[in-house]
Amino acid sequence: MSASPVRLADLTPIDPTPDPTSPSAVASFAPAMTPGSALEGRTGYNADFLEGFTVPMPVVTDRAPGDVTPVDGRDDGRLDYTHFSIVMNRPRRLAFFTAFNLDGSQLRSIRRGNDRWVLDSRIPADAQCGEALYARNPLDRGHLVRRSAACWGTLAEQANQDTFHFTNCTPQMAAFNQQTWLGLEDYLKDNAARGSGRLSIFTGPVFKDSDRTYRGVRIPEAFWKVVAFIRDDGRQSATAYLITQDRELNDGLGLFFGQYQTFQKSILHIETLTGLDFGPLSHLDGFSNEERATGTRVEAVIHQLGDIRV
Repeated sequence: MSASPVRLADLTPIDPTPDPTSPSAVASFAPAMTPGSALEGRTGYNADFLEGFTVPMPVVTDRAPGDVTPVDGRDDGRLDYTHFSIVMNRPRRLAFFTAFNLDGSQLRSIRRGNDRWVLDSRIPADAQCGEALYARNPLDRGHLVRRSAACWGTLAEQANQDTFHFTNCTPQMAAFNQQTWLGLEDYLKDNAARGSGRLSIFTGPVFKDSDRTYRGVRIPEAFWKVVAFIRDDGRQSATAYLITQDRELNDGLGLFFGQYQTFQKSILHIETLTGLDFGPLSHLDGFSNEERATGTRVEAVIHQLGDIRV
């Protein structure tokens, strides 16, 4: 007598996938880590990258939400990579900010490869969010310093690899990758700083107490960018941008993400949001100077890159 036909209820997964939010699922990812010796000699962000225009890194003030993750041998918490540096937020385990030099005249096309993200051994593994946060869910591993932008000059391949450290990563939903935000740096390089193609760029999350928690991590819902450059007419300039949501939708993870919008903001406003001090840059920003003169907040929605004013 032949066996009874196999029904759907009789089938079982060959490799059952656990609940992605369960402790066992999160714990199953062994972290890959770059030894500190492999990062020796990295000089990181250069404050004098723009000729005749010194642009210091932001200062984390006592108004900032959290304190700086300590780094052995440094008193500023700075982690240096190729063309960029990072300062980490200790309680949030994400970057306070990245500081990056871009030379658009020397950009090289480097093949992306396997996207192998790694931890940085110069700080403890539990001081940085690793693969356990991103595995088996819709969260993107979002570059703060863009991989393609970092690939310039003779060290382009090394810079490419350096951008895949989790210190340079923030959790983002796919909706975050809108064209106006991704194209900001390229647009400024091509239209405002055409002569040299050089920009000094700071980027980071907005940390709020109301950020929702997922897998023990509070997920930022907004990001900022401050860009310094020398205009074609020789004038020193700086501008600021914010990407955030205009409405909220439940994504099924217990998080809320919706449609993102990009705004041009004042550097003064970014300082208020972040607790960072950008030194002289707010005085080179027309939005900040207008706010000082009028006492009224100034912002502009960026529907397309041509809406940017410098």
